[in-house]
Amino acid sequence: MSDEHILVVDDDSRLLRLLQRYLAENGYRVTTAQDARQAREVLQLIQPDAIVLDVTMPGEDGVSLTRALRAEGLSLPILLLTARGEPADRIDGLESGADDYLGKPFEPRELLLRLRAHLRRIVPAVSAVSEMPSLLRLGVLEFDVPRGLLTGPDGPVHLTGGEAALLGVLTSRPGIVMSREDIAKALDMDEIGERAVDVQVTRLRRRIEVDPKEPRFLHTVRGKGYVLKPGI
Repeated sequence: MSDEHILVVDDDSRLLRLLQRYLAENGYRVTTAQDARQAREVLQLIQPDAIVLDVTMPGEDGVSLTRALRAEGLSLPILLLTARGEPADRIDGLESGADDYLGKPFEPRELLLRLRAHLRRIVPAVSAVSEMPSLLRLGVLEFDVPRGLLTGPDGPVHLTGGEAALLGVLTSRPGIVMSREDIAKALDMDEIGERAVDVQVTRLRRRIEVDPKEPRFLHTVRGKGYVLKPGI
């Protein structure tokens, strides 16, 4: 039995019951909410390990709620569910701060696999290369590779699941250019495309760079991809 706790938010009561039962059968503790207001009330009481969130809900929609939760500093994985599966909609969801985007209808097994990947992804990303450093310096910031923890002079720097996963992937090959395609595969973003990688890079730069427009550590290599260059 897993000790991980999932908050599922959807105004479709039938789907909500199905997901609650399915995730519980697969070892997760599950709390449900039917709209953004209820979700906020739940988050005042518990700290889940991940949120599964419907985009199209009455009142505040899932994308707006995601953006607000990120602005409040919530860093746990958020997976959006929606019937709007166009690439532009997915990018909009990722830009709001979501870690993943699953179109309806979907197979519950796929949702389960994606959740598991987000809940554990930082460990595979950093364990694949045994010789990699355990502590990486990015100016005044330090990234604890095994723990996936970024800290600065004022304490921990909150990263979303997607940001931490991206930093973990880049840390596994410091100083080596990684293509958008390779990064997308490592982050399980193949379906969304390389544009999603650019979105995650932009978000990560806001965390680790003094001036994201003039990056010192996370560089773009035109026509090839991205490279992380640690330093002080």
